[in-house]
Amino acid sequence: MANPTTEPACIALIVAAGRGTRLGGPVPKQYRDLGGAPVLRRTLELFVAHPRIDAIRVVTGADDDAHYNAATAGLALLPPVVGGATRQASVLNGLESLEAQQPAAVLIHDAARPFAAADLIDRLIAALDQAPGAIAAVPVVDTLWRAADGALEELVPRDGLWRAQTPQAFRYADILAAHRKVAGRALTDDAAVLRAAGGMVAVVEAAEANFKITTETDLTRAQAQRFLANADLRVGTGFDVHRFGPGDGLWLCGIKLPFDQSFIGHSDADVAIHALVDAILGALGDGDIGSHFPPSDVRWKGAASSQFLRHAVGRVAARGGVIRHVDVTIVCELPKIGPHRAALRASLAQLLGVPETRVSVKATTTEKLGFTGRGEGVAVQAAATIALPFESSFV
Repeated sequence: MANPTTEPACIALIVAAGRGTRLGGPVPKQYRDLGGAPVLRRTLELFVAHPRIDAIRVVTGADDDAHYNAATAGLALLPPVVGGATRQASVLNGLESLEAQQPAAVLIHDAARPFAAADLIDRLIAALDQAPGAIAAVPVVDTLWRAADGALEELVPRDGLWRAQTPQAFRYADILAAHRKVAGRALTDDAAVLRAAGGMVAVVEAAEANFKITTETDLTRAQAQRFLANADLRVGTGFDVHRFGPGDGLWLCGIKLPFDQSFIGHSDADVAIHALVDAILGALGDGDIGSHFPPSDVRWKGAASSQFLRHAVGRVAARGGVIRHVDVTIVCELPKIGPHRAALRASLAQLLGVPETRVSVKATTTEKLGFTGRGEGVAVQAAATIALPFESSFV
């Protein structure tokens, strides 16, 4: 995502105010799990990673604060806005909320459509050079019949027919004016709103993979599609050592443990996170922690290592990947890791944005041998398994 400016070129408006009653379940469909994270987060990751999107705003349900905050933790988003009684009203609320930003263009997208391709976003934005609106759509290829009472009545010609998807891209001023003009009319999507107001809408061909999750069958399909799309499995390893020095506690896995010494290092010297960052970057083939955060750079003096880990996680997300599992082995005589293991594991899971079941934290000793055996410091070995889209294999 580009850096937001006072006059952003393009803002993504993600509509997530619906209840998803056809899917059912204890939470709205946009908060159901998809590969270890809510559907909404998977959708937002597409736009966060896109260089032509300057900012993102989500239109939420009135009672969704807790679900929304959990799903979007750590993402750079504009504050959400509450939707209305209908999708059309929700979109209008979202558009009205962007008046201060006055973007040149806005992409309106369904939260439950988590497979929009980056090149589709590019083509939709480009289409606005020729028309005030553009929709993603797929041509109808099946034979169409009109039926009544369970029997066929009339063959419907399919020539020129398209099935609309999102994102739908618009020049901001045009779509805001159109929504205001036709407010209250029951129109099925934003392209229909612009057409009803007299505006032209271009068609940009999309793919079947960009489907909307509506039923339980759709969610199962989405799980399978995400797994297959992220089947380029990579494993990276990392190793780091820090010695003890004067201090009053040790940073491990993002938590400060009580101890009568501290680690010596340029940042907070969290040896476990440093090893894990190297493991993730190694799986990406993306250098090491020193190349991203040089010790010679004064910006990182005393810095929290948690930001290094979030950076590595962001590098995975930018490639369209996911973290499948991490394994951290802490080698030391002291401090005793056992009493803190659960907290260390939970901390890493939170920083990585994955369930705790995908995080392993272990501890061992060297039987009094070597510098760790003499109590001079701590060593950590880490392994990270990530999955990238197949396309990333050829970048």
